[in-house]
Amino acid sequence: MDLSFSKEDEAFRAEVRAFLEAECPSDLRGARIYDVGREGTLRWTQILYKKGWVAPSWPKEYGGTGWSPTQKYIWDEETARIGTPALNGFGLNMVGPVIYTFGTDEQKKRYLPGILSGANWWCQGYSEPGAGSDLAGVRTRAVREGDHYIVNGQKTWTTLAQYADMIFCLVRTDPNVKKQEGISFLLIDMKTPGIAVRPIITLDGGHEVNDVFLENVKVPVENRIGEENKGWTYAKFLLGHERSNIAGVARSKKSLEKLKSIARSEMAGGRPLIESPDFKRKVAELEIDLLALEFTDLRALSEAAKGKPPGPETSPLKIRGTEIQQRLTELTMEAVGYYANPFIKGGPGRNEPEIGPDYAIHSAPTYFNTRKTSIYGGTNEIQRNIIAKMVLGL
Repeated sequence: MDLSFSKEDEAFRAEVRAFLEAECPSDLRGARIYDVGREGTLRWTQILYKKGWVAPSWPKEYGGTGWSPTQKYIWDEETARIGTPALNGFGLNMVGPVIYTFGTDEQKKRYLPGILSGANWWCQGYSEPGAGSDLAGVRTRAVREGDHYIVNGQKTWTTLAQYADMIFCLVRTDPNVKKQEGISFLLIDMKTPGIAVRPIITLDGGHEVNDVFLENVKVPVENRIGEENKGWTYAKFLLGHERSNIAGVARSKKSLEKLKSIARSEMAGGRPLIESPDFKRKVAELEIDLLALEFTDLRALSEAAKGKPPGPETSPLKIRGTEIQQRLTELTMEAVGYYANPFIKGGPGRNEPEIGPDYAIHSAPTYFNTRKTSIYGGTNEIQRNIIAKMVLGL
């Protein structure tokens, strides 16, 4: 694999870097999506939308950039370097590709512009109590009555549903067939009567996920993607995009550099922690694994450029990517030691002084929040089963 960049690629990097330095608001850099909320996310989305750079992975005909795989890779590196805020990936990276691939012309006209501009915030209605990684076990029912479905059920761990205008849902439309064959894919307006959102507060103290209850929710049949009872096909397509995005190589590279910087500042036995043989070994092993993940991600990106949709090969990306993210937070906690307190700097009602260096403030909340990465998008155990069956043929 040739990893050198052409003069054109380096010129593109310079253009991207200059744009990000000039246009990304300083108060949004390095911020988590549920810290800046919908308003902060929309500010950055609008800046990218006006530039035409909001959807690098979309086909140009639907508002994408038309960038090469190398340019997308450079974009990821540069946005991670400066710490741009995350966008609403449920629209841009998940349901958007489903709509432009499987949706009707009317659905494309109706939904894609709002996803690109950020005017419509989407959330994901997949997981349920008792149906998480075993997603084919969904029990939320959708019964057709004329030109509508009546939907009843519960979705859980619904990320940022408190901001959402729309939710894309897997629902059971035929309970009398094989589990995967009785599911449909619906697009539901969150303002529809009968929908209630209840917050779930996570270990880091954040309001990121929610329960969503649906009671006699009336959904037009025209909001169904594709055929009735064929939703499992569209769900697997979406999960392929989700799992490849979860790998997060560029962000992990940025976090690794921060970890090294912390280790140069922290002392152990009278010398910088980075010089400790044991800690240096852990960092080196992590960096080697991250480099291997990066090469694997580039191979997948190259296949995508040839028109190949994401398949079971995204499972190794999801497994290794999330494991690396967790190891980064663990080593950061180890590096900052007793300064790894669980409090969030500047929290509401706090007047006690901060203890320790600034780089230690968010280490514990980040550690706790990152415990979820090996579970969402299909647990890593499920991903190993997919590899065994679909890749190795076991």
